Amino acid sequence: MNAKAQQYKEMFIKTAPVEKILIMLYEAAIQNVKKASVCIDKHDIVGKSKYIIKTHDIINELSSSLNFEIGGKIARDLERLYNFIIEQLLKANVENSKEALTNVCNILANLLGAWQQAVMHLEKGKNNGT
Repeated sequence: MNAKAQQYKEMFIKTAPVEKILIMLYEAAIQNVKKASVCIDKHDIVGKSKYIIKTHDIINELSSSLNFEIGGKIARDLERLYNFIIEQLLKANVENSKEALTNVCNILANLLGAWQQAVMHLEKGKNNGT
């Protein structure tokens, strides 16, 4: 990525609403999991590990941003899901398990869909003045 594109990306992230960043993180994690799966097919151990580590970093960031006081049960449930995802990522990395990556991808896709719906309802409510 060239310097101007990197600058734009950094500015976007600094000014974007939290919910948009959250969606971007889920999308990036899903893409990394898919790339790791392709690397397993190609017997590219370095590439597989690279994309699994990137996904792991995203999940750690999501997990560390949970607010248990405000989020309550939902935050605790998300933490459990994130811990399971990390376990599956470790399994995928050690055992070259595409099944583990599929599990991760499915969970992330469901979470992404839920957040996208929540953001859509939030935006709809803002537009309706509620």
